[in-house]
Amino acid sequence: IEAHFAGTANTLSGIHALVTAGPTHEPIDPVRYIANRSSGKQGYAIASALSSLGAATTLISGPTTLAPPRGVKFVAVETAHEMLAACEKSLPADVAVCAAAVADWRVDHAANQKIKKVAGNLPALKLVENPDILQSLSIRTTARPRLVVGFAAETEKVLEHAQAKRLKKGCDWIVANDVSPATGVMGGDENTVHLISAAATETWPKLAKSEVATRLAQKIAAHFKGANT
Repeated sequence: IEAHFAGTANTLSGIHALVTAGPTHEPIDPVRYIANRSSGKQGYAIASALSSLGAATTLISGPTTLAPPRGVKFVAVETAHEMLAACEKSLPADVAVCAAAVADWRVDHAANQKIKKVAGNLPALKLVENPDILQSLSIRTTARPRLVVGFAAETEKVLEHAQAKRLKKGCDWIVANDVSPATGVMGGDENTVHLISAAATETWPKLAKSEVATRLAQKIAAHFKGANT
């Protein structure tokens, strides 16, 4: 996945961008796991777009079938705990874009061996909350990125839920999208998003995920240009 820009190269020179992408896999046993339906396409496209604008870009990704974009530092992880640790290790960063579909829950104690199927005997799985990576980065008192961008994948009341999420998590921007099955967003190549900040909400038309990434990277570049003038 590559993004190309005309006349805008190096507008993010000197900026370190941290991007998370893909799902996380939370093991139940050695062969089963809990995950979200994420291809990683949007996050990989964002990492490529930021790199194309000159940002030193670190892409932290859960398991996907995608090849890492050229020019980025790539870190492969599996679980939410591994992703959070990799994010913290990658700080300081000027901007963090949390596009990963991190599993909200994990099994409290994953089995060391495959859980055998026994007729009439269903295993009881105790779930516990995973770390909230977006919130963890947003509320840091030290080394907080100057701009933290989250994603809100919703199936109903998209704007209402996304606006509430931005306030709850403490991030600066939220990119909201409708991921109901009928939209084809999960695993597809197109997306329709709303960019929500404290000041305004922008609704973008249906675009290729690469074009969504281009627009978001340009918005980030404009933000830092304004902050530095």
